[in-house]
Amino acid sequence: MKLTSKLWIGIGILIVLSPLGLLLPEYFKAGSAWGEWGADEIQKMVGYIPKGLAKLSGLWQAPLPDYVFKGWEEKGLPSLSFAYIISAATGIVVVILVALIIGKFLSKKGD
Repeated sequence: MKLTSKLWIGIGILIVLSPLGLLLPEYFKAGSAWGEWGADEIQKMVGYIPKGLAKLSGLWQAPLPDYVFKGWEEKGLPSLSFAYIISAATGIVVVILVALIIGKFLSKKGD
């Protein structure tokens, strides 16, 4: 089996396993994933919002906040798992497309 085939199989397995991000924090009572805190969560944890974070927090809005489609927040684990899988696949496609576009610009003609 070619290395690229193994890579795609591995990526597919990771996509299918992405709903573990829903199950494991709940099972271990871990709260939010490390580093994925919003300004409101940081305020709860440390008691204030740093000035730089408060200033920049409105700059970026995630296309799929919390990896879920709008209105699906309370639909249950099967729907949330499906949304996680779609988010993972979408993210991988975007990264691959950006890498290919950058590669096109950086590669020389005739190579």
